Amino acid sequence: MIRTPQALIPYIAAIAAVIAGLLWHEGDQVGGLGRAVQSGVAQIGGPFALVDQDGKTRTDADFHGRFMLIYFGYSFCPDVCPTTLQEMGAALDKLGPKRPRVVPLFITVDPARDTPIILKAYMKNFGPDFVGLTGSDKAIAEAARAYHVYIKKHPLSGGGYSMDHSGVIYLMGPDGKFVTYYEDEIGPDKMADDLRGRF
Repeated sequence: MIRTPQALIPYIAAIAAVIAGLLWHEGDQVGGLGRAVQSGVAQIGGPFALVDQDGKTRTDADFHGRFMLIYFGYSFCPDVCPTTLQEMGAALDKLGPKRPRVVPLFITVDPARDTPIILKAYMKNFGPDFVGLTGSDKAIAEAARAYHVYIKKHPLSGGGYSMDHSGVIYLMGPDGKFVTYYEDEIGPDKMADDLRGRF
């Protein structure tokens, strides 16, 4: 994963969502009565229809009732993606009996190479409950847009390509709505501590 200014987009969007949710401002005084109006909240997340590592179509509705820990990346990533997924798995291990309340989702940003067969082998490295999702270019683009994920193909000098993408881990609530986000450097201990405090 390559760090660029565009990769900061989801961080900015997530922070804006939190701040917007906290902002209240006074309305105009009408007849001596004031009214408070809540500002709008930036939308993060939304419906998706993708294909899992078993070739089965999965939608966001399949996971309602559980927290979703979502990371966008790609299996050919040499360092950041596998490290982040390992940290997600380690954080979930620390939850003990509460682990089933969280489903870890990996959504590829490289559907051309990340077929269900590739994802099936890749997901085994991180835990039996990890769900890998792929789909058409359009379906992946729509999911990335919903989560404000930056994606760009980056040609390599020796041939081939890598994928430049943002590295935010999203926590979505049992109702499918955005709860918070974690930076990919958070580490399993802090992530587990935060998750425990949410259920």
